[in-house]
Amino acid sequence: MKEYAVVGSGIGGSSIAAYLHAKGHDTVLFEKEPYLGGCSSTFSHGPYRYNTGATTLAGYQDGHIVKAMFERIGFTPELIETDPAIVILQNGRSVPRYRNLESFLSALEKVHPHSKNRAFWTLVHTLSQQFYSMNGHYYTNRSLFAKGISLVSYLPLLMKFQRYLRTDAYTFIDRFFGGISPDYQAFLEAQIFIVAQAKSREVNFFTAALSLGYTFNETHYVPGGFSRLFDAMTASMTDLRRSTPVERIEQFEDHFVVHTKDEAIKARNVILNSTVYESGKLFNDDAIGDYYRRYEKLDNHQSSFMLYMTIKSDKKFEHHYQIIEEMDFPYTLSNALFVSFSDENDDLLAPKGYYSITVSIHTDSRRWNDAKNYRFQKKVLGNLLLKTICAKLDIDEAEIVHYVSATPKTFGRYINRTQLGGNAITMKNFLPKLPANDTPIEGLYHVGDTVYAAQGWPGVMLGVQNLTRLLHV
Repeated sequence: MKEYAVVGSGIGGSSIAAYLHAKGHDTVLFEKEPYLGGCSSTFSHGPYRYNTGATTLAGYQDGHIVKAMFERIGFTPELIETDPAIVILQNGRSVPRYRNLESFLSALEKVHPHSKNRAFWTLVHTLSQQFYSMNGHYYTNRSLFAKGISLVSYLPLLMKFQRYLRTDAYTFIDRFFGGISPDYQAFLEAQIFIVAQAKSREVNFFTAALSLGYTFNETHYVPGGFSRLFDAMTASMTDLRRSTPVERIEQFEDHFVVHTKDEAIKARNVILNSTVYESGKLFNDDAIGDYYRRYEKLDNHQSSFMLYMTIKSDKKFEHHYQIIEEMDFPYTLSNALFVSFSDENDDLLAPKGYYSITVSIHTDSRRWNDAKNYRFQKKVLGNLLLKTICAKLDIDEAEIVHYVSATPKTFGRYINRTQLGGNAITMKNFLPKLPANDTPIEGLYHVGDTVYAAQGWPGVMLGVQNLTRLLHV
């Protein structure tokens, strides 16, 4: 009998499985696809390779959660530091998001001058640094009493940041600046949305500050694509089952049975890296189903439309751009594109002289349920994004050697989820309402972006760290 069965190899699943194995626990990791990483994986389309969704590793530096967890696993990734972390393109002008505050402010003032810029961005910088220096808080959902005790651990954090937790980000920013231009608001909004996965009116200012401040931390590019990182992280595992979808899970008195097409594996504990909205489908047990049904309302159906391109070009590109337009793109929720380029020396992800490009934009998964218009919408949006990127980044369409697009339905087919970006911590969905990394069901646990703490590498790794505490490992 296995001690732990981990279902899903996304950021959370791969990390906790590698950690448990490194600590000597008999662990099996199941992955539906032949590659690891879920929506943070790398895939091939024809002869070309692309990062599926996530293209930036944030939080890998001294004092931050990602590096701390990697060190506990005993894993040192191969990385390239990116600075600027991203270049914002808007109305024919660009603002590089440099890690150094002074360098960023100098670039910002040329495009969005304001007398309160220094005070605002110094606050953002300070809040980001202070938050990651705090520890000792944890979160459990094992019982109402245990949850209450865990919430007490947040008192130091709440007392320190309470001013920024009470007000939504849009209102706080408007009051702080005394009003800003629509272009500056769009500049801020696009960056908050891509990190927090919610608009400024929906999140508190503290969450927005962490989103705006992520570029003041080290950000990294992963040579060869993200799946290569997951392969290296789990390389020492002795029981890693790729191309093995889990069909159902049975609960017994002191263990679970994980059923695949070809076998049934017993495990004392199960850790799911699936969305909390849909995990109940794996079980027939009424109590487990009732637990998961309470969180179905958290599914905001937010997802991504993706465009993957390969170009042959001798031009030099930054690793990441955000292109902000005046109006939302059709069939989407946003006016901003996130465009990521492979490193010019990364021959593993793209041949020499070529670039692998991953483009994403927020959409609502329900907009892609109309079978009659599905292909038309996909073609229209894909072509529009392609033309926009070529125009804004000076790419000749003759340089494009391959491209393909993906919708929420595509993600549903390959990684069993259409909602992407996870469970944003909003004004209406704060800690007491969030699902935790444990459950009231003995031996059943969760990691990933739909449970504590949030999305992205730092958020998911905070959840992995939280789970190690709850497991006492």
